[in-house]
Amino acid sequence: MKPVYLDYNATTPLAPEVVKAMLPFLDGVFGNPSSMHVYGIEAKRAVENARKKVASLIHAHQDEIIFTSGGTEANNLAIKGAAFSRKEKGNHIITSSIEHPAVTEVCKFLQLHGFQITYLPVDSYGRIDPLGVEQSIRPETILITIMHANNEVGTIQPIIEIGEIARRKNILFHTDAAQSVGKIPVNVKEMKVDLLSIAAHKLYAPKGIGVLYKRRGVFLEKQLHGADHESNMRAGTENVMQVVGLGAAAEICGTDKTQNLMRLRDMLYDGIHRGIPQVRMNGHPQDRLPNTLSLGFPGVEAAILLNEMKGIAASAGAACHANREEMSGVLAAMQVTRNYAIGTIRFSLGRMTTEEEIQQAIPLIIEGYRRVKGDDQKAVKEEVTTSIKLTEYTHAQGCACKIRPQLLEKILRDLPLFTDPAVLVDHQTSDDAAVYLINKNLALVETVDFIPPVVDDPYAYGAIAAANAISDIYAMGADPLFALSIVAFPDRVLPLKVLGQILKGAADKAAEAGISIIGGHSIEDHEPKFGLVVTGTVHPDRIIKNSTAKAGDALILTKPLGTGIITTAIKRGIAESVFIHEAISSMAELNNISAKVMKRYKVSSCTDVTGFGLLGHLKELIQGKALRAEINSEKIPVLNGIWEYAAAGAIPGGTLNNLDYIGDLTRWENGIPEILKIILADAQTSGGLLISLPRILSDSMVKKLHECGCTHATIIGNISEGKTEIWIR
Repeated sequence: MKPVYLDYNATTPLAPEVVKAMLPFLDGVFGNPSSMHVYGIEAKRAVENARKKVASLIHAHQDEIIFTSGGTEANNLAIKGAAFSRKEKGNHIITSSIEHPAVTEVCKFLQLHGFQITYLPVDSYGRIDPLGVEQSIRPETILITIMHANNEVGTIQPIIEIGEIARRKNILFHTDAAQSVGKIPVNVKEMKVDLLSIAAHKLYAPKGIGVLYKRRGVFLEKQLHGADHESNMRAGTENVMQVVGLGAAAEICGTDKTQNLMRLRDMLYDGIHRGIPQVRMNGHPQDRLPNTLSLGFPGVEAAILLNEMKGIAASAGAACHANREEMSGVLAAMQVTRNYAIGTIRFSLGRMTTEEEIQQAIPLIIEGYRRVKGDDQKAVKEEVTTSIKLTEYTHAQGCACKIRPQLLEKILRDLPLFTDPAVLVDHQTSDDAAVYLINKNLALVETVDFIPPVVDDPYAYGAIAAANAISDIYAMGADPLFALSIVAFPDRVLPLKVLGQILKGAADKAAEAGISIIGGHSIEDHEPKFGLVVTGTVHPDRIIKNSTAKAGDALILTKPLGTGIITTAIKRGIAESVFIHEAISSMAELNNISAKVMKRYKVSSCTDVTGFGLLGHLKELIQGKALRAEINSEKIPVLNGIWEYAAAGAIPGGTLNNLDYIGDLTRWENGIPEILKIILADAQTSGGLLISLPRILSDSMVKKLHECGCTHATIIGNISEGKTEIWIR
């Protein structure tokens, strides 16, 4: 049975009437609307007929409708077009603190070009005070852009009052109406807006088409240059089939279904509230979209809760940026407490939603919440393990969950320095482990590492987590001695057999390293996490640090990059099995062979590549010294499928943090693709060793690594004297 679809604010299915209207344009009507022959005229009539229907829906003139590729382009054309066309009059723009990224990112861009932006606050319901708008107006104010209805909580803004203020002050007024058109009446004349954006896929039309309403007499600087399509405002041949679909959708959305949507929405809320009295509704109780219900479930994380709501398709916050781990900016602006904000789920209904679906959804939502909270006393079925997908129980994967290196540096700087002479390596060097002197021939090496699931298979996850932790010992030139386990596990949600498989995977990997897991500690938690505390030994004279690289060294990388990208693709369900198996094999591979080979050479420095990415760990090698690292990007080994998944947006948040972390030191040669930058900063889990050693020894080491089975080992660059920088060529 398909899940109950309660995510209409993310996108709507195509209405049957829309599909029927579009079909003739798949294989029959194919002409270019700009052509003067019969084929072009037929297409042109279809476009203009659709334009007329859209204009009628919002009470506009037909010539005020500009077709775009979607709501985002419409917002860009409206805001940039207004800003650049009026820059001689002023440079000040007013917007709100709860706008969609399709508006806020445009405003950030304009700030880089000399425009000043005022972000107005909202009240606890998410509403703008019109008086606050008026008080923010300056002589140089040229544009006000306030969304009509919020995409996350559904609150409807007082657009008419703001429109009256803007008209009286002779300031252009734009509203992003992506969520409101098709759900509530929209009349551009009554609203006194000059510009209004529409996203077709929010009102039962196809994706990739939208509209900008531009009031007669308003001039914009166009953003796409070419032929004079769309009243010379948007160059590019019209997408006739999708325009026709939008026209058909505009026609059916003119029929009122508001009351039924409100009834079903309130039925959903009442049912959930009866079962979970502590649930909190976000948004205005009356002035909100009739289909939108934003609920804060206390004491849980939305991603975990959604996974437990089996049979429900909804969003944690807004679907267009729900993969981020931060608290929603909209809820933060509304001053919703973190306890509720982190557990907020948006349910949104549509024309196809039925009462039967709502009645089916209510108990699924309640039971899911009770399971996550541990209130459901039903025993977890121990026999169910094969269908478990561990990555659904975590907000992010593996070492990508590390605290940002920028923050760690600030925290560690404030810690007291150790005066114990037996402490040989501590936190000051960002090394992989701590080292304590026992006697002149023996030092203890201690490390701890634990991660959330990176793959769905419990056994593989345990093996990867163990290999990842043990790797820190190898990177220090030490030999592992024994390990203790660290376990966080949702034992009221997941069968204990799953934990057994995790422990088995770790135990087998530890045995492969020649050690035992002889104890540990466990806690109950809503999100699974597993790792090891590993103890190793090394001769004090043979410790290898990550801070002792030298000019004249070559850099060797022993494993391919890309595990952060592919584990993100696994979580999103887009990774192919062949690439998953390759990534699991790479992450579960111990660095013991590389470490054994490394001991045969006079190595200057070493670190294992994990959460801070290749470039983050390389920064640690040269930071604070007059050393310049140069990387040959063509030599970097990467896992198969990584370029495709990165292009598809499967990028961990930790990777983006890493790019910011290394930004001050890194210099990119012209032509380096953006995706390659992401790969080089990708937050790895259980990556290879990054070894720095004299260039004269590097070819010999790589040859020996290949002979021993480390076939990916590659010389990727070198270190020389100079300004502390990383050059990527």
